[in-house]
Amino acid sequence: MSGEGAAAEPQTHAGKVAIVTGAGRGIGAAIATLLAARGAWVAVLDLDVDLARETAARCGGFPLACDVADRAQVETACAAAEAELGPADILVNNAGISPKTNGRALGVHEMPWEEWDRVLAVNVSGAFAMIRALAPGMIARKSGRIVNQASVAGKRYTPIVACHYTTSKAALIGLTKHLSAELGPHGITVNALCPGRIGTALASTVDPRLNEDVLRDTPMGRFGTPEEVARTCCYLTGPDAAFVTGQAVDIAGGWMQT
Repeated sequence: MSGEGAAAEPQTHAGKVAIVTGAGRGIGAAIATLLAARGAWVAVLDLDVDLARETAARCGGFPLACDVADRAQVETACAAAEAELGPADILVNNAGISPKTNGRALGVHEMPWEEWDRVLAVNVSGAFAMIRALAPGMIARKSGRIVNQASVAGKRYTPIVACHYTTSKAALIGLTKHLSAELGPHGITVNALCPGRIGTALASTVDPRLNEDVLRDTPMGRFGTPEEVARTCCYLTGPDAAFVTGQAVDIAGGWMQT
């Protein structure tokens, strides 16, 4: 259950069951680790099962391989997670991709259909599939916390990402707002995280000048950390946010204001 640093963390999620997708590294791993440190039982889902196992080993979680774009895999993984840990109280749809070609986001005129389809399948349909699989149980129990990993790119233009990524994150914000109203009467909150530039390995795969531009336009003068995103996620899935739903929360150091 609890992972490294558990003694220092408030046990706000004690006994809760959380399922986190894309949790093998980066922000997803940070979220899974902090949820575990706060007392949750965590299912660590990732396309790369070896990465899922690494995160699970650090936080005492339950690793599962899952391509969220594959509906059958989603159903199997959710069933396995609940069979192992119990009914899911928390779902964090963190899995997402943002393809680049030689460190550059492709323009609409040069983007292959296959790349467009894959990004929407993972980033949007993957989140929908996870919610569709787990919502019936949450509705029956009249309780649940769902957090979708969107982005400030779903609210503003940035040359770092391509139009498929921007579209997918805007769609997640729309899905979040719709489902907050649809599921609210059943005691389920649905919110979205909207990180700005976060210091992960993925951030280093683009032209350094693009990162410099973002840094210059960020009032806080730095990139965020995966742990800062994780702490916002823990707030939204914890008891203090029981009346917070339908929100797309910026974690961007003021970048949205520039």
